[in-house]
Amino acid sequence: MPHVVFLRGVHPDAVARLDAEPGFTHEAVDPSDRAALMAAMSRGEAIVVRATPINEDFLSISPKLSIVARHGVGYDAVDVPALTKRGIPLTVTAYANALSVAEHALMLMLNLAKQTKIFDTNTRAQKWSSVDAPVCWDLSGRTVLVLGFGRIGGRVTRLCAAFGMNVLVHDPYVARNTIIGAGFTPVKLDEGLAAADFVTVHCPSNSETRGMVNAEFIAGMKDGARFINTARGTLVDEPALAAALHSGKVAGAGLDVFWDEPVVASNPLLSAPNTLVTPHSAAGTVQGMQRMGISCVESIIGHFNGTLDQEMVINREVLRRNTP
Repeated sequence: MPHVVFLRGVHPDAVARLDAEPGFTHEAVDPSDRAALMAAMSRGEAIVVRATPINEDFLSISPKLSIVARHGVGYDAVDVPALTKRGIPLTVTAYANALSVAEHALMLMLNLAKQTKIFDTNTRAQKWSSVDAPVCWDLSGRTVLVLGFGRIGGRVTRLCAAFGMNVLVHDPYVARNTIIGAGFTPVKLDEGLAAADFVTVHCPSNSETRGMVNAEFIAGMKDGARFINTARGTLVDEPALAAALHSGKVAGAGLDVFWDEPVVASNPLLSAPNTLVTPHSAAGTVQGMQRMGISCVESIIGHFNGTLDQEMVINREVLRRNTP
């Protein structure tokens, strides 16, 4: 009887889906409680994990673990080679959060364009209308550079197009004809940065992309452009972006993610002007949490029933190794 451990709770519909499947038991545990975690993982055969690091230490207390289901798509905190060495598949919720994150990116873009934060503050202070009102933009007719044309970036392009924006796409791993066929314009990075009024990032964080939004990247941006990041905080050299916001080179930033999370008070972006920040909450809508929870549970059920969707698996080599 497979025992599933939820490292923090999941959506009730995900729990109900697991309860409907014969032969499964489950419990939720606070991963910060070491004693409770060790007790749960002594019999846990599957986990649903959000931000808890899955490393050698965690695996050392998980003798029965046979699948890790990541509640989301990023897996920076997961030691994938360690899982692969043990033949443990890592799954993600490949499609579950794309809509929520894409809408969040557009929300940040719209708020920066319409200066919602400033107008809200001024209105509450009885500053109804004055010559000091900030400059606002329509999205329609503006140019946006979407970095990454995957599940989330692809949705962002379509949403931007619906607002009448000129959509440029840079993704070296996607064929130009695929981008053109979708109705968008593929560009080299330097060309896109020089032309874009908005730059929105939708890339994974890895050895190639970590820190890519640095002083050189920013210098190539159009003066007064806005920057959006709902992907990973480790893509951005935060002091460089903060300096660009203070100088006006970058006119505004909408950020859902940070290099270190939870973000600390000393982070220079928190004191940068024209910056809208949210606490890595883009995927956290009611519907997004429901979809991610159910996706995790479906992967776990599929793993034990022999019907695991390989598209959800990051280290697919373990599936080949585990096949009789």
